[in-house]
Parts: sequence; structure tokens; C-alpha cells
Amino acid sequence: MTLMNESHPEEFVLLGFADRPWLELPLFIILLITYPMAMIGNIAIILVSKIDTHLHSPMYFFLSNLSFLDMCYTTSIVPQMLFNLGHSKIISYTGCVIQLYVFSVMGGTECLLLSVMSFDRYVAICRPLHYTFIMSQHICLLLVSTVWLGGMAYAFSEATLTLQLPLCGVNKLDHLLCEIPVLIKTACGEKETNELALSVVCIFMLAVPLCLILASYASIGHTIFKVKSSEGRKKAVGTCSSHLLVVSLFYGPAISMYLQPPSSISRDQPKFMALFYGVVTPTLNPFIYTLRNKDVKRALEKLLRGIFSYK
Repeated sequence: MTLMNESHPEEFVLLGFADRPWLELPLFIILLITYPMAMIGNIAIILVSKIDTHLHSPMYFFLSNLSFLDMCYTTSIVPQMLFNLGHSKIISYTGCVIQLYVFSVMGGTECLLLSVMSFDRYVAICRPLHYTFIMSQHICLLLVSTVWLGGMAYAFSEATLTLQLPLCGVNKLDHLLCEIPVLIKTACGEKETNELALSVVCIFMLAVPLCLILASYASIGHTIFKVKSSEGRKKAVGTCSSHLLVVSLFYGPAISMYLQPPSSISRDQPKFMALFYGVVTPTLNPFIYTLRNKDVKRALEKLLRGIFSYK
């Protein structure tokens, strides 16, 4: 029983920015503002995609899934962050495990979903005559189901392996949340196998989807250069630029965090990276797709007019 308690403490202390307490109040205020913004923005994207018949297409079906995913993503960490910054830095072991699994599922799913969205853009621009056949409702549902199952498979394999590591009585995590690389770094004993497993799995979850995205956009770029109409070229670029920006915001921090051994990660890197891909990106995504997409803006204006006229 003693060994079990040493290996798995009853609770964790999420230190966060305890060494810089002056950062905690500004961060609390920022999270208090950005969390409702992220929720409202993503809910709006889901609503207009469902209500407006002009948005009943594979592109907006995938975008709705991304918005739902981002809502779950940020909800899995921000309420706990607000509690830790405003009250106590303690999280129960069970709470840490739940957060670890949910955060990992959402992260793995988003990696795969972004690659599927790039494939959708590739088919729409490079194979427009076959678009409705290739991206049929059945195929879209199959792709989304595969993406979610892939994210779950990644989370349950990697998180479960990480939770087997002994912590030798250590219950302090120098982080804002329970995340796989930080738990591996905190663990004692032999952890080279876990670091290797994390690197191998993340190559498939990060590097491979990113390569598919880059390959899709290389083909898209080649096709766009062949378009003679400047209006057609502008429209094609417009539909892809938002997605490329979202990919950059998500993959940049994720790669710097997960494609290196946890032992080599600097002290503050996990905190800022987690804030970026767990808070900043889900908050910005709705605005990126709204501000750069006339169809979504039109649908949002229509939805808002309907809401205010009803009142």
C-alpha cells in the first residue's frame, strides 16, 4: 500500500507561476476574458454551420467538428487553471488523470482533423469535378469518426503508459495542467522507454499529418498558379489561408513541445506552449475563419439579426 501511495499520490500541486506570483493575477484576468470568447465564438460557428443551408458542405462540417473540439480542448484546462490561480493549486489525482486523457484526446484528434481539412481543400481545388463524389456525406462521417478514434487511441495508449511511471512520492508538477511530457519529466526511475514511445507516437500524430498537409497545399499551390482568372485565384487562396494560419498556430507550439525528449524541455516552455495551443488557438480560430470568410460572416449577421429581431 505504501508503494502504491508513493507511485500515485492522492493529489498534485500544480505550481504554475508560483515563482512569479505577479503573473498570476494578469493571467487570471486574461483567462477570464478569453474563455467566454472562445466558447461563444465556437458555439456561433457550430450554430451557423447547422442553421444556414449555404454552409451545409464538407468544409463547414469539418469546421463544426473543429469548433466542438476546441470547446472541449479549452474547457478541459481553463476552469482548472482559473481555480488554481484564484484559490488553490491542488488538483486531485483523479482530476489530473481525467484532464490528462481529455487534453490528450483533443490534441491528438485536432492533429488528424487539420490534415483531413487540408485534404478537403485539396479535393475542392484540385479535383472540383469529383468533389461531391469523393467528399460524400458517408465519406465525411467516416473521416471524422476515424479522426476521433485515432485521437482516442493515441490518448489511451500514451497517457496510460505515462501513468504507469512511478513518481516516488513527488506530487508537485511545475506546470499549469497535467500533461504527458511534464509527467514523464517528473517521474523517477527508468523512463527512456516512455520518452521513446512518446517520440514515436508523436511522429505519427504530428509529423505525418503535417507532411500530408504540406503535400496537399503544395498541390493546391501548383493548381492555383494555373488558374488564369485573378478572381478565381483570389477565392482559392482565401479558402485556404484561414486553414493554413490555424495549422501554423497549432502545429508550431505542439511540435516544439512533443517532438523532443521530455528531459530536454525547459522549465517554462510547457506552460507557455500549453497556454498557446490550449487557450490562444481555440480563442482565435473562430475569428480567423469568420474574418476571412464572407459566407460565415454573412451567416453570422443573419443569425444575429434573427436573435435581436426575436427579442
